[in-house]
Amino acid sequence: MLALIRNATILTMNDAMDVVTGDVWIADSHIVGVGRAPDTWRATTTVDAAGGLVLPGFVQTHVHLCQTLFRGLADDLPLLAWLKTRVWPLEAAHDERTLRAAAQLAAAELLLGGTTTVLTMETVHGTDAVFDALVPTGLRAIVGKCLMNVRGDAPARLWQSTRDALDETLALDRRWSGSAGGRLRSALAPRFAISCSRDLLEATAALSSERGLLVHTHASEQREEIDIVRAQTGLDNVAYLSSVGLATERLCAAHCVWVTEAEQRLLAERRVKVLHCPGSNLKLGSGIAPVTELRRQGISVTLGADGAACNNSLDMFHEMRLAATLQAMRHGPGALPARDVVRMATRDGAHALGLDREIGTIEAGKRADLIVVATGDIRHVPGTDPYSTLVYACGPPDVRMTMVDGEVVAESGQLSWADRRDVAATATSASIALLTRAGLR
Repeated sequence: MLALIRNATILTMNDAMDVVTGDVWIADSHIVGVGRAPDTWRATTTVDAAGGLVLPGFVQTHVHLCQTLFRGLADDLPLLAWLKTRVWPLEAAHDERTLRAAAQLAAAELLLGGTTTVLTMETVHGTDAVFDALVPTGLRAIVGKCLMNVRGDAPARLWQSTRDALDETLALDRRWSGSAGGRLRSALAPRFAISCSRDLLEATAALSSERGLLVHTHASEQREEIDIVRAQTGLDNVAYLSSVGLATERLCAAHCVWVTEAEQRLLAERRVKVLHCPGSNLKLGSGIAPVTELRRQGISVTLGADGAACNNSLDMFHEMRLAATLQAMRHGPGALPARDVVRMATRDGAHALGLDREIGTIEAGKRADLIVVATGDIRHVPGTDPYSTLVYACGPPDVRMTMVDGEVVAESGQLSWADRRDVAATATSASIALLTRAGLR
């Protein structure tokens, strides 16, 4: 398959951050060239960008696909009450049908909004259904089955022994990593320090080292959580994760809102990746992460919407805008410029997930995970700075086309792999069944 995207302003996100006017041409799943396509190029698929922006697909480094059916069901609660009274009972009530519906609803929203890659933490059970549901969608995903072996206030169905939790995780890795043409991979996903014993966290660290798997967890999201970890371990949250061997370049730590200066230095020294979720942090009242300080120390900070239970959308444009404006409130305008935020949402996200040799920039040899964003609406004019236009003036409805591995998976508000109305109807029906099982209807 030969494809051509024409007449674009191309944000390459390469080392020089080049902005190129012209074309991107693609053979099969990879980018062949950027600039002016050869006259001899005979494309089987042509997309006219009509002067719009072409950039790498967004990479969301922290989401929960399984929570998409919880949208609007867990509002106006702080983190721990939100988990105990809504999210954990709903996750426990999931079955394969509802997990599949949640994953495909999330994939539809993500792809239509320009996100092509996610790192996602699912619930404790049924993760095969999530992987299977993602195969036809085209979404690139690193999926982790949630690890929880401390019962606490969670339903019994969300508790497993250390051995069972890790055995299931390894079985998922064997079945799914490298599937769907390499789009799907697995990760280790201990939920957070409160729900995991020390031996589970140490075993997770050992497996990550042995197999090179990413570790995806939550850390220092909210003060009450940190107080509990400190009371149980005598250490701050990130320091405790370090003590069990998890603080390495493979650790992807979501939130890090309340990290001390000593923990920030530790994150930098160990090359831990921080996953910033400004919309979720605001809605749960958790706080504002010190993104400017983290980045100043060389820490990789990337973006994610978190889950639809705490956001309530999976909109990367919203997260980019919030990330920039919140740091402006903390340190003044320009503390986090629009260009840097777009980089966080693309190239830096790919780096955090270990995918920067494959995606995250528009360069010959990279996989063709690309989006076309229309900028001809009255809301975008005059649009002299493309990064400013993206961050402050655009939204998901402006995404004209989404491509993964050279295949168009969404275009003009429609999905290539399903009718969006059918996806919504299936999700609505599944949500009713889920609420009934959870005793919330």
